[in-house]
This record gives sequence, structure tokens and C-alpha cells, in this order.
Amino acid sequence: MDFMGRLRAFDRYQQRKTGLAIPVAVLKKFGNDQAGNLAALIAYFGFFSLFPLLLVFTTILGFVLSGDPGAQSAVVHSALGQLPIISNSLRLHSLSGNVVALVLGLATSLWAGLGVTNAAQTALDTVWAIPFKDRPNFVKSRARGLALLVSLGVLFIISTGASGLVSAGFGGVGAKIAGYVVALVVNFGLFFASFRFMTVRSIRSRDLRVGSVVASVLWTVLQSLGGYYIGHVLKGDKGTYGEFATVIVLLVWLHLGAQITLYSAEINVVMTRRLWPRSLFGPPDAPADQRTLRALAKVEERSEEQHVDVEFKS
Repeated sequence: MDFMGRLRAFDRYQQRKTGLAIPVAVLKKFGNDQAGNLAALIAYFGFFSLFPLLLVFTTILGFVLSGDPGAQSAVVHSALGQLPIISNSLRLHSLSGNVVALVLGLATSLWAGLGVTNAAQTALDTVWAIPFKDRPNFVKSRARGLALLVSLGVLFIISTGASGLVSAGFGGVGAKIAGYVVALVVNFGLFFASFRFMTVRSIRSRDLRVGSVVASVLWTVLQSLGGYYIGHVLKGDKGTYGEFATVIVLLVWLHLGAQITLYSAEINVVMTRRLWPRSLFGPPDAPADQRTLRALAKVEERSEEQHVDVEFKS
């Protein structure tokens, strides 16, 4: 059997096996949606919003926890555990309240944060194949983005307090296990809120749960790997090399996080609409292939008067 024959044989095999068909369908749809490009856009805006948000966070701590270095240290370390890549970038002396820094940070982080939410909405609308005519307008999309930012801020505060309580109540292995449990729960809430706010209301909330669970597990693993890499690989690097290495790792970390988010969203779509089995190497003969490509073509409908029809030749 030649190489193409082997590929077609594998294609037929994975279509018969549900355990393989669903992951293959997710990978295939990720490629159909060009979700890698969408993930890069989310990571781009995420990189520019991260540092202003940290500026706001540390400035607010400077006001609220002024004169209490112990409380500042505990809160910073527990909160920044969610961002292991830059956990060593802030020091205790930076937590001093400054009105100018707070105003500038709020304005910049709001602008950049809405850029992230707008990119995420566009990505999820593409993943769910929402036609342009059914997507929220400029005002509604920004309102949803602002609601998501507020929700994520509340979750971040909750995770900070929970991490502090866990650290105070446990020690050794117990603290690590409890910390991972808290991280999983908080990350599930983060992704579920993100998927809910960034997805049109016609999609049911229960259809977002599987992807949220997968995303929370993968994100927790990514956080742990990022913290390990910084603590054991970049810890001794100083000077120019260390600065460049930290920025590069941060960019990679954000891009991987965006890809995890979109892969998890693709899982929601594939599971909800039963878009499997898919053909990897042959023509789009399978019903799931045709449903997926038909929906993707109808995304281009931009007004109620426009109707896109799709025909498949046998």
C-alpha cells in the first residue's frame, strides 16, 4: 500500500472510532476556522494589556494596604501565582499609591483590555460560525467586553483571597494540593465566564461546560509549567539575556493560552453540533464535513437580505 493509501486507510479507521473521531474533528475544525491566526491576535492584545493591568493592581494595593508590608507581600505572591511568567518582575517597594499611575493605568488597561475582549468575541463568533448579521453591534460588543473584564477582576480578587487562605491553612503537600484545587475551580469560572460573555445568547450555557473544564485543566498545567520554567531555568539569568528570555517566554505563554482557549471552544462546538467524524485527507463527503463547511460559508451573510447557498458536487 502506498503512502496516500495508508493515509486514506487511517482516515477510514478514525471515522469508525469515536475516541479518535472527536479529537480529529476538533483539529480539523481548528484548521478550517484558521483559529491559529485568531489565537495570535488574542495573544497580541493580551501582551499589551497585561502590564497596564498589573500597574493598576499594584497601585490599588499601594492605597489599600499602605503601611502593611506583610499583607502586601502575601497578596502579591498569591495573586501573581496566576501569572508565573512575571511573578519576579514586581517588588514590594513598587506598591506605592500614585493617582497619576492609577488613572493612566486604568485608561490604558481599559483600552487594551477591550481589544482583547473584541478579539476574543471575533474568534468565538468564528468558531461558532455566527453570521456577521447576527453578531452584536459596536456598543453591545464593548458592553459585553466590559462586563467580562469586571467579572474577571472579581474572580481575580476571589482567587487572591482563596490562595491566601489556603496558604495560611495548609502546609507542605497539603498546601500544594489545595492550591491546585483552588486554581482549577477559579480557572473553570474564568473560562466559563469568558465563553458565556463572549458567545452570542443563542448558544446555551450548558453547551459551554465541557470546553470550560478542558480549558481550566490545561491552563492550570500551563501555569505550573510557566512557574517551573521561570523558577528553574531563568532564575539565574541576568542582564540583557534574561530580559529578552522573559519577554519571549511571556509571548509564548500568552500564545499557548490563547490556543488552549480556542481549542476548548472548538470542543464545545464539535460536541454540541456533533461535528464528527470528519475526513482528514479525502473530499468532504461526510455529513459533518458538509455541515461544518456550509456553516463556515454562511458566516459571510452580512444583512437579512443576503443568503449564501452552498452546494457539494458528488
